[in-house]
Amino acid sequence: MLAGTNQRKRVLSGMRPTGKLHLGNYVGALDNWVRMQDKYDCFFFIADWHALTTDYADTSGIKRNSLEVALDWLAAGLDPERCTMFIQSHVPQHAELHLLFSMITPLGWLERVPTYKEQRDNIKEKDLGTYGFLGYPLLQSADILIYKGDFVPVGDDQVPHVELTREVARRFNSFYPKPHSNFYKKQQPVFPEPQPLLTPSPRLPGTDGRKMSKSYGNTILLTDPEPVVRQKLKTMVTDPKRIRRSDAGDPDVCPVGDLHKLFSDAATMSKVNEGCRSAGIGCIECKGWAADALVQILNPIQERRKKYESNPRLAWDILEAGCVRARAVADATMQDVRNAMLISLDYEPPQSPEDK
Repeated sequence: MLAGTNQRKRVLSGMRPTGKLHLGNYVGALDNWVRMQDKYDCFFFIADWHALTTDYADTSGIKRNSLEVALDWLAAGLDPERCTMFIQSHVPQHAELHLLFSMITPLGWLERVPTYKEQRDNIKEKDLGTYGFLGYPLLQSADILIYKGDFVPVGDDQVPHVELTREVARRFNSFYPKPHSNFYKKQQPVFPEPQPLLTPSPRLPGTDGRKMSKSYGNTILLTDPEPVVRQKLKTMVTDPKRIRRSDAGDPDVCPVGDLHKLFSDAATMSKVNEGCRSAGIGCIECKGWAADALVQILNPIQERRKKYESNPRLAWDILEAGCVRARAVADATMQDVRNAMLISLDYEPPQSPEDK
């Protein structure tokens, strides 16, 4: 399994367990992860502890949602022979490293993370005045550095989180190891400074024209059967200036046009551009073509999912096997960390002058 991956650069990324994934998750991350498997040593984790930073009051759905995410990962093409998939909370070293990082990280570093203030301002229905919410970017840093990741695939909005991780790694390396420790003889820092791996994140509109998101109720799920996909697209908003069938439209300002750009072939795009701009086609016909393209993408994903849906234990066993490998890698890192900080259980302190 994963033979030869130690020669590859390591990539680390994760998703919160929000349940079944939608096309926005696929376009924004999952499809890219699938392509990364043959180029990088990939670690992908279900971030169930991160779910607690905002949904700590009700944990009843976390385990089921974690399984749904795993089923969609496998259906989309993540392969346990080519990547490591695991659940964050099943690798307790994440929590230990997070604790040690919290001892050295200035409070101001966490308060200035853009998404911290943004979510505090936008999520009014929940009490986010907790240490867990303030510290979740530091937990992300531990998630990355516990595997000594070289790259983190992110969109532009997540780059500040990677920069925080780099700062934490730099600060730790400046403190530890001390020159008098045996570990210091390695003459290398404990942690690398990971780089953001900017991934194309095209705008994927939901059925109401806003960004596709479960919180908006405008998603197309990877598990939606063909009739549901077609029905959802029938209600999708279009170019607001195209009021009548005889009005010319503009695919560049139409959410359905955005779907075509992502999923339709060149021949269909040509028909869309010509027909919409000349009012030669109606929106219903255009939406039907978009549905055709989506169904072609979703059908093979849904067929692969059936294998695991019929026997969910298979997916859970894959996650558990991934956890075993992840724990081995994480434990090796923690041995380095404890040695560098002179808190290893098998550490023997140097003799003082009085003992000589």
